[in-house]
Amino acid sequence: MNIPFVGLSIQHKHLHNEINSAIQGVMNRGDFILGKDVSSLEEEFAAYCGTKYAIGVDSGLSALELSLRAYDIGPGDEVIVPALTFTATAAAISFTGATPKFIDVDPETWNIDAEKIEEAITPHTKAILPVHLYGLPADMHMMLGIAEKYNLKVVEGACEAHGAMYKGYKVGSLGNAAGFSFYPTKNLGACGDAGMITTNDAKAAEKIRALRNYGQRVKNIHELHPSNHRLDSLQAAILRVKLKHLEEWNASRCRISALYNELLSNADVTRQMKPPGYQHVYYLYVIRSRNRDALQAHLKGRGIETAIHYPLPVHLQPYYAKGEDRHGQFPIAEKLCNEVLSLPMYPELTEEQVEIIVSEIKLSQKTAV
Repeated sequence: MNIPFVGLSIQHKHLHNEINSAIQGVMNRGDFILGKDVSSLEEEFAAYCGTKYAIGVDSGLSALELSLRAYDIGPGDEVIVPALTFTATAAAISFTGATPKFIDVDPETWNIDAEKIEEAITPHTKAILPVHLYGLPADMHMMLGIAEKYNLKVVEGACEAHGAMYKGYKVGSLGNAAGFSFYPTKNLGACGDAGMITTNDAKAAEKIRALRNYGQRVKNIHELHPSNHRLDSLQAAILRVKLKHLEEWNASRCRISALYNELLSNADVTRQMKPPGYQHVYYLYVIRSRNRDALQAHLKGRGIETAIHYPLPVHLQPYYAKGEDRHGQFPIAEKLCNEVLSLPMYPELTEEQVEIIVSEIKLSQKTAV
């Protein structure tokens, strides 16, 4: 028995003809840079998220960086961000010249602890960057209230949450702007790197379109920071095919997570808590185990692939620790990083496979007693 962590080969086999046709369309037109499929995907994704604008870029990191740059965030500024996230979230802040201001996460949802935000605000704070971790929306109501009180911008880190909803609204439509990643394993994934920014702010959208394309609003007149963050037309064509299936795939992920929840109810593991009114889309299905490493080794020995998201909180990454011993600063994030384990999760995962995974988890726990 071999159960992979992700099942992209299955997905691409099902979409083989559609994807090939989409790619051939780009080849026939030859509009490889900011072509027809890019603008069409932007319109379709904006409609999907319920926003006025969507701007395609080359990665999720770029999506977050350009969203911050659109609001003139840069050197001397601080952006509040959770300690438990992928390093790219903090890197987007660093790339602008601003400083990430880390705070701890909630012990139940594992998302940014909104109650800790206000105490982290300084005269240099210009924005909050909440992350919808693993596909679960962060507590946007409290964050937006704090942002309004202190005149801060809110840029949603929606890179793991395509289609997730917060109290009836799609993520990506709640803050001033939002960054999505289309990394291949995401709920909506390209066949390479790609990303998208959503916003209802016309001025920000116009600025982002220039920032992604060498800072030019008019060809060969470079007014803004000259960098290249354009979304590839071939990737946009592939994403347009996949976007049509996203709701179906998310529904499948939710069914699989419900089965995991049911079967794991009497196992010695903890799961991410989903508050009422939040719709999780389970980019990842993550459990906590006090014996995480032994459990992962046991599953690997049975042919079950798992992963750890993330093994080290960002404030302890060498680049951000800068030689200091920062252990203990954010204890909840640090404890989670020592205990979380991501189980196989993809729309094509079968009920039988889930049952095998859970049975092996329980077997491992019995053996450890």
